[in-house]
Amino acid sequence: MVKIRLRRTGAKKQPSYRVVVAEAHSPRDGKFIEIIGHYNPRTEPPTVEIDPERALYWLGVGAQPTEAVGRMLDKLGIISRAEAIKRGEAPVKEVAKKAKPVEVEMMEEEPEEVEGFEVEAGGELSEEEFEAVEADWEEDEEEEEELEFEDEDEDEDEDE
Repeated sequence: MVKIRLRRTGAKKQPSYRVVVAEAHSPRDGKFIEIIGHYNPRTEPPTVEIDPERALYWLGVGAQPTEAVGRMLDKLGIISRAEAIKRGEAPVKEVAKKAKPVEVEMMEEEPEEVEGFEVEAGGELSEEEFEAVEADWEEDEEEEEELEFEDEDEDEDEDE
């Protein structure tokens, strides 16, 4: 899933943000697809500049804004324009002329193989396969928790 979100820039204790389009699983300040604006909360009033054509394009192809970016887009009237276009009340032609499509690379690596199951990108697991994978995942979590508790016990022994 593609998200429209904030990416922190600026020095320590002097935040400013870029409004970026990024894959939902990439880190906050990690890889992104496109910069569509910026936000500076330190000015009075806070500065918000977002390219409306690019925001409308990404909303049109299914990008989901985070809560903070959603509020900014709402204040700028971009959300209402996107909804009007979806309802057919606003002309799509003027937005489509200015919007340039961007090629998005969805997966860089092969899908992970789960013991005994192969899932292709976009494939679905049956209910039985899903339960088996979920059980493996829960076992892995329990093992990690046990290791964390063992590490804490060792740290306490060293402190004494």
